[in-house]
Parts: sequence; C-alpha cells; structure tokens
Amino acid sequence: MNESNIDWILAIACFLAGIGIGALCYHLLNANVARNQKVRQRLAETELELNQVKDALNDHFAKVADLASSIQRQSHDLEQHLIHGADKLVDDLKLKRRLHGNQDESEEVDAPQVPRDYADGTGGTLAEDYGIRQRKTAEQQDGTLQPPRY
Repeated sequence: MNESNIDWILAIACFLAGIGIGALCYHLLNANVARNQKVRQRLAETELELNQVKDALNDHFAKVADLASSIQRQSHDLEQHLIHGADKLVDDLKLKRRLHGNQDESEEVDAPQVPRDYADGTGGTLAEDYGIRQRKTAEQQDGTLQPPRY
C-alpha cells in the first residue's frame, strides 16, 4: 500500500470517529435539555393550576361575603318589620321597649358585688372571733379572762 492511501484512510477514520463522538455528546447533552424542558412544562402546568385555584378561592370568598351581607340585610329588615308590627299591635310598654332595645329603668339590674369572705349575718374568716372556742368556766364568770385556745 501506498503511504498516501494510509494518510487518507487515517483522516477519514478520524473524521468518522469525530462525527460519532460528536453525535454521542449531542445525544447526552440533548437528553438533559429534553428533561429540563419536561420539568419546565410541568412547572408551568402547576403554576396554571395554582392560579386557577387562587381565582376559584377568591370567587368563593367573594360569594360568601355577598351572602353574609345579604343575611345581615335580611336580618335587619326582619328586625325592622318586627318593631313596626310591635308598634302597631302590642300594648305592653315593657315589650315595646325591649323590642326597641331600651331597657326599663324601673327594673333592677343585678350589678356584680365585691367578693366577701363571709356570708350575710355571720362572721367570716377575717372576724376577730373566728376559730376561737368559747368556754364558760368559773374563772371567766368571775371576771378573770384567760387567753383564747385555738
């Protein structure tokens, strides 16, 4: 064989090997790109779902607020209707005042009292003679007092 043929064969073999190595590298690097694209696509889908859930939640709470205000308005209308009917039909002044929200001043309102350590009419734990046993002995009757016994 000729030396010039070997150079050409070697050049063609190196060129084919370079093409093969390049194709292999492209395939390996392209696999990561495809995987990244799939991850980006899933991320975009989940963000879209999240936005849809947020919109649905906002709509839900807006509807709940509207319904609550409607209930309040209807409750107020019912109360006004009851007051108007009571003004026309009820003769009892106490009931009318109660419906209008006014309390009768003549009725006593139980105000909270200061806590005490004793009951009404009896001494409590702070009384001077609490826990002292009273004995009537001959000495006490004579006028000489002994110290109290506990």
